[in-house]
Amino acid sequence: MFYNAPQTKSYPAGDTIPAVAGERWRTATSATLPATTRDGLTLPPRPLRWLFLDLNSYFASVEQQLNPALRGKPILVAPVDSETTVAIAASVEAKRFGIKTGTPVWEARRLCRNIIVTPARHEKYVEFHDAIIAEVWKHLPVTKVCSIDEVACRLLDNENSIEAVTALAHRIKAGIRANIGACMTSSIGVAPNRLLAKLASDMMKPDGLVILPAETLPHRLYDLPLRDIAGIGAKMERRLAQEGINDIRQLCERRPRDAGNAWGGTNGDRLWYLLHGVDLPEKPTQSRTIGHSHVLSPSKRGLESVRLTARRLALKAASRLRRKGHYCRLLMLHGKFEDDKSNWRASVKLPVTQDSFVILAALDGLFPQLAAAGRKRVGGFQLRQVGVTLCEIEPVAGEQESLFAHLDANDPLARETRGLALSRAMDSINEKFGRHAVSVGPLHGGRIDRVGTKIAFGRIPELHEFHE
Repeated sequence: MFYNAPQTKSYPAGDTIPAVAGERWRTATSATLPATTRDGLTLPPRPLRWLFLDLNSYFASVEQQLNPALRGKPILVAPVDSETTVAIAASVEAKRFGIKTGTPVWEARRLCRNIIVTPARHEKYVEFHDAIIAEVWKHLPVTKVCSIDEVACRLLDNENSIEAVTALAHRIKAGIRANIGACMTSSIGVAPNRLLAKLASDMMKPDGLVILPAETLPHRLYDLPLRDIAGIGAKMERRLAQEGINDIRQLCERRPRDAGNAWGGTNGDRLWYLLHGVDLPEKPTQSRTIGHSHVLSPSKRGLESVRLTARRLALKAASRLRRKGHYCRLLMLHGKFEDDKSNWRASVKLPVTQDSFVILAALDGLFPQLAAAGRKRVGGFQLRQVGVTLCEIEPVAGEQESLFAHLDANDPLARETRGLALSRAMDSINEKFGRHAVSVGPLHGGRIDRVGTKIAFGRIPELHEFHE
């Protein structure tokens, strides 16, 4: 059985039809299709299949929930106490003044004289995140945690009528307010696929609920800018404009193959089907890097402070690498200078390792390059941000031990075996007794910033990481 005409779509001959998640394409006789169909194919059933929850102004809302004095006031969450840093979150009240993520603190003060700047507390954000996920699970299974403030849930057939999903969304919202906190509002989008459900969650903020049934697609999207679609940034927007595509309507009016050609690959073809409500299986992805970066306090931007901070970041990354059971083959040191915010990076190949001492030795070998780059700056060496990334990671397949360790203490493999054992011992001690219970090299004395665990887009730290 097929949907009525408003839910059908004809395909020009020659277009490639992708597979559909959980559904099969159906070939129909000409009598069951509109006359305009030329190849006997129509869109598959497109029921409401995804609920996407986006927590409103998440970091700022957590701060307001924890501190009643901040409620109803414009607040900005900043990574460090500095006028030159930028907001990593802004409350709903602050957004009314035009303050948003990425707004410099000094500009936020110009836009809103009463803005309250509060330092980020990432461990609290992870605690609230875990509690919110547990609350959502009380109402329906969580299919994918997309970020610290976003979650996607696949709907069953008995949950996806407009009436049922509306009631379900309101129960989730009420549960979060009652059991997590009154400040924790969310916007929910419901649609046939996850991309559209996320788009729907952005269409009404704060505390919104938007449902996109198949019969409203794709024309319900025509008023949205192209940049609202995940995967379309400034570069892709310019490319599409060169192909005569300036809005979602023009993209959807192309044939799937033509949309793919305009995109420059298969993703345009895939995006066309997604915008029409087809629920395509996701492409598998695998992380190939583990890293940390840190915006330095103004007084900690000299070479020695940067070096010590980078070593601390490297130790955190190495600890995560071991906990995941991976090795790495490449180390990258990167940063942004204070004068022009330009990016600098250098890398070095590693033996296949997860040993903190091997990683630190390689990191120290990169610092002469960073020092030389800093000396060329007009104002001298002043690095605003530093980062360390372990690259080319792969799962541990089996550990090799030295045959000669008991005979020669200086055997290279024996030294690495001892270093890895010591690295793992440090992991255990820090997890039991707290961060910095034991480490390598100086961590105090005012020469190093506090390098706490941070929340990156698309990655939620485990609570273990706050002990690293």
